[in-house]
Amino acid sequence: MAVKRPLTIALVAGETSGDILGAGLIRALKARIPDARFVGVAGPRMQAEGCEAWYEMEELAVMGVVEVLGRLRRLLHIRADLIRRFNELKPDVFVGIDAPDFNITLEGNLKKQGIKTIHYVSPSVWAWRQKRVFKIGRATDLVLAFLPFEKAFYDRFNVPCRFIGHTMADAMPLDPDKQAARATLGIPEDAHCLALLPGSRGAEVEMLSADFLKTALLLRERFPDLQVVVPLVNAKRREQFEKIKQDVAPDMHIHLLDGMGREAMIASDAALLASGTAALECMLAKCPMVVGYRMKPFTFWLAKRLVKTDYVSLPNLLARRELVKELLQDECTPQNLYAALLPLLDRGAKSEQMHETFRQLHQQIRCNADEQAADAVLELAQ
Repeated sequence: MAVKRPLTIALVAGETSGDILGAGLIRALKARIPDARFVGVAGPRMQAEGCEAWYEMEELAVMGVVEVLGRLRRLLHIRADLIRRFNELKPDVFVGIDAPDFNITLEGNLKKQGIKTIHYVSPSVWAWRQKRVFKIGRATDLVLAFLPFEKAFYDRFNVPCRFIGHTMADAMPLDPDKQAARATLGIPEDAHCLALLPGSRGAEVEMLSADFLKTALLLRERFPDLQVVVPLVNAKRREQFEKIKQDVAPDMHIHLLDGMGREAMIASDAALLASGTAALECMLAKCPMVVGYRMKPFTFWLAKRLVKTDYVSLPNLLARRELVKELLQDECTPQNLYAALLPLLDRGAKSEQMHETFRQLHQQIRCNADEQAADAVLELAQ
């Protein structure tokens, strides 16, 4: 008598954020089907949950055109080998987690061989290069999207998509403990506190730090007790920021933090930040914010023509209005940033309204994403 094989899920994650999502998905699936088998390209968290790694995730984690070109032969070899091995294995479902440049082509190949495919985490097709949606539609049986406006976009093109909520919204409390965060960072309970987050990329720190620091100097004239916290993602960015501070505000006392961005946001009355995922995290931390962003003039000119959205920050995209002030390019000046932050640090009605809207948006995307992703995988595996 033939032995029925266990449910077999193939996964490919290409970076740390994907490893975290993959581990959460595997955990949720194992809770329902303990003997399920997981194979593919996995990081340490997915491997700890029992995923067999045919390749280490680091092999795919390359950023930038030059780095990708240098590794192209190896990446193409890995993809060809995965296609061959997955075709032999015939998993019940393949889940490509983010890494769209690698995964969407892989998904398309597997789908042609009759393997069901899921792409987990939508690329920003709603914002730019919208024609990618057709390639995604051909390559995948289902897209798992973090945000409701992403599903609305796929629905317009009849590409199957399921909104599952955002794992970060599940992980962060609806009502963060501000006092505990302040105690952790050594910020007095009653002091005004501003978080500066000039970005995680070298170019962002270079373009934004001076104006962010000048804004803090202006605000300190208005709020003499102002505590300024600056979380930086790594030692390289910290060193870069310290050099700029030495030029712009050598005497200003600030709290420089290694990481700890979330604690800084929770502890602060307001944040001034570059756009990106940090704006979503700041919203979930219930910290009123202003988004400031600048890029090289030609890059900005190009972005204005390519990007199809009215806003750049996720809180505004979720709210479908300018909930958070966005000051971009020539508007990103210390005077403008100061004027936008002032009512937030005043702790008045504007700050309260923003806090309440942030809480409502948090609830809207807090949907138990790991469980929802597991539901989607099992439904497709039927």
